[in-house]
Amino acid sequence: MSIEEIIRKSLEEDLGSGDITTRYLDLEPSITIAYMIAKAEGIIAGAEIARKVFKTLDPELKVTLYRKDGDPVKPGDEIMRIEGRPASILQAERTALNFLQRLSGIASKTNRMAMALAGSKTKLLDTRKTTPLLRSLEKYAVLVGGGFNHRHGLYDMIMLKENHIRAAGGISNAVNRVKKHNTTYKIEVEVTNLEEVAEAVNCKVDRVMLDNMSLKEIRQVVKTYKNKVEFEISGGVTEENILSYAKTGVHYISSGALTHSYNSLDISLLFKE
Repeated sequence: MSIEEIIRKSLEEDLGSGDITTRYLDLEPSITIAYMIAKAEGIIAGAEIARKVFKTLDPELKVTLYRKDGDPVKPGDEIMRIEGRPASILQAERTALNFLQRLSGIASKTNRMAMALAGSKTKLLDTRKTTPLLRSLEKYAVLVGGGFNHRHGLYDMIMLKENHIRAAGGISNAVNRVKKHNTTYKIEVEVTNLEEVAEAVNCKVDRVMLDNMSLKEIRQVVKTYKNKVEFEISGGVTEENILSYAKTGVHYISSGALTHSYNSLDISLLFKE
């Protein structure tokens, strides 16, 4: 689904049969000015999308961006200026803020975790734990915040997780079934203990995901199998402990929290007095 269609459907969802509050105010069609203002510190993502929301609802609205995606903001910073009919600004306000606040929240959380990795070679990855139909936008916000995208869907990487392995009768069986197809896709296997790590490495997969394993176990794994396979950590990673995990020498750390446990960035739209 294109961003234009997402915006159109989002506006339709909010407007329904019409904005009855604004309709019954009988506002004059005179030109007014409003500003989007940051009320918290963070990283902006979705500024252009918010602009498109206003322009989709009313092409005559004039929107000036003061901050672009990736820019840091602090409380009081003006993000954009909107000029036009007050009814149009009011009708687009919530949809524009919903996109901007949520995407900026993802970018801000990602940035904090990415900054915590400063000095290490470990890459911070997102996951598929995204809002249905908004994955492309949320993964874009991760990139803005300084993270990297893992697979975008079920179609761009073979990832054998716990239930796949159980359904196939074990790690070796699962990997062998996949390899029979002579595929060129990368193969990743999720493991939860040292025995499973050894089995996955022996299957000559491309990457092994260490799921909820202790720092002690992870250090042992990296030391034992260094340069034989890529390692990714998943589960229990926070802003406070992410550097400790990175210091084990793993290649990747993935976190679903980037797109499902963030706080939306506090942003307001205010009419000029």
